[in-house]
Parts: sequence; structure tokens; C-alpha cells
Amino acid sequence: MTDETAAAFGSLDRRAASQGSQTPAPDRISVRDHVVEVEIGAFQSERDTTQRLSFSVVVEVTSSDGAQTDDVDDILSYDAITEAITAELAAERLNLLETLAERIAERILAEPQPLRVFVRIEKLDRGPGKLGVEIVRTRDTEPSRRDASAVPALNVIYLENDAFTDPELPRFLDRLGADPRAFVLCVGPADTHAMQVADKNAQRHINLLEIEQNAWRLSAIDKRCVVVGTRTELDWGIKNNQISLWAPSKLVLDAVDGPPDDAPHKLTRWFADVMGAEAVVCIGRGQCELAELP
Repeated sequence: MTDETAAAFGSLDRRAASQGSQTPAPDRISVRDHVVEVEIGAFQSERDTTQRLSFSVVVEVTSSDGAQTDDVDDILSYDAITEAITAELAAERLNLLETLAERIAERILAEPQPLRVFVRIEKLDRGPGKLGVEIVRTRDTEPSRRDASAVPALNVIYLENDAFTDPELPRFLDRLGADPRAFVLCVGPADTHAMQVADKNAQRHINLLEIEQNAWRLSAIDKRCVVVGTRTELDWGIKNNQISLWAPSKLVLDAVDGPPDDAPHKLTRWFADVMGAEAVVCIGRGQCELAELP
């Protein structure tokens, strides 16, 4: 830990000593030892279970009139810190504390007052001590946010299995490729008997993997259908006129508020809602030639 970081989380006199001749020092607000129980972690043993995380966040802010006006609207509220933590925990299930810390810092720095933010996150239940990460980010190094205005309108198309063998499928994909809008294809499992097991969690993984196997089958039929599973891959495909074919496991298993079940049409509707799609259509055999694009 650097002296500067230690001072940020340390006592007020330690911080004062670290400032040296810098006057006036920026004001700081902080939330310390904020404990939340959440599912997080890269190991399989951390799946489907929760553990306690402790958050300590210190924010250096620009000077304001808040002390004079006694008006909460004139300051950076403590709620901005706790809400940043809550929002990033709710956005998706994460594997790494480093990713969570970066996203919390970015969200806080998006407010007008912060100059610099110190974030410490610790796992309290993974060993005899605390396991954690600490980062410092300034407004100058704030990651640029995604420009939503540059992203084409997204449409989701569910392809029934019998559409895979429709002789008009190649020409249908030609039409998708020529359209300036963005399209993501979704499929269900193949028309084979699904493996059934007693464990509900294991069955969910099996169901999702069967869908992904079928997605790869369609990709083998036409290479223009590119199987993608992460939000980053999906975003890239949407912006670069790629015909993406959704592999659902990662988004579904990482979702804080996931789909109610694994029925293919419900998964597709959930995915469309998550991605903010403008339309969802279903296409089967014999419909590729006449199907109207949404």
C-alpha cells in the first residue's frame, strides 16, 4: 500500500502529515466498513452461495457551498457511494474484486464533484484473514463510457431448429448482413432427448450447454453466424454489423436477476430485455424467404 493510500484510509492526522505543503487539501467524504452479502468469485465453490464483502471508499471532492448552505443538494451525498456499490453489485455477477472496484470507482467519478476515489474491497469469509484489493482512480484516468448514441438499434431473432435446414436460410442471412440495424440470433436445444439429472443446479448448466451446442451447430452450417457469450462480444458485434449468435451460459449464470426458467423462448425474451432490443421475432422452416425483418 502506498503512503498516499494508507493516508486515505488511515487517521486524520496521518492524512494531514501526508499532505506536506499542499494547501488547501481537498475535502474528503468516506464510507467505511460497509458490509454486503453477495455472490461473487471465480471459483466454482463460490457459485450459488453468498459471502460477505466489506467496502471502504474515500472520495476527494471539489470545494462546494454545502457547508454554508447546509443543503444536501450542494454536496456529494454519502448515498452516491453506497448507491454506486449497490448498482454495480446488482448489474451482474462478477468473478473479480478488481472488476467490481473499477466499476464502483468509474460510477462515482461520473458525478460532477469527485476528483479522486480510493476503493478498498475485502472478502471476509474466504480464509483466516481478509482478502482484498485497493485501487485509486482520478478523473483524468476515468474510463470512457460507452457511447449509446453510436450503437445501432438491436433486434433479436429466434430461429427454430427446422429453420436450420431451410434452403432460404443463406439468403435470409444475406438480408440481415445488408441491413444497417443490428441482429442477434437465439436458438434452443437440438431436437434430441435432453439429459436429465436430479440436481437442479446441474440440470440448469446442462440445459444451457445444450443450447450452446446447438448454436455451434448453426455456426457450422453458416460461418456468418458468430457464437458470442460475453457482453463485450455482443456489444462489438452490434456495432460492427456482425450476425451474432447468443451462447447464454455466461450472461444467465452471472445475472443477479436472471430468467425465471430455461425455456428457450423465455430465455430469448429475457435476453432481449437485458439488451434493450427493439423487437423479437421467431422464424421456422419455410419462413426465411417471406419473413419480414423487424
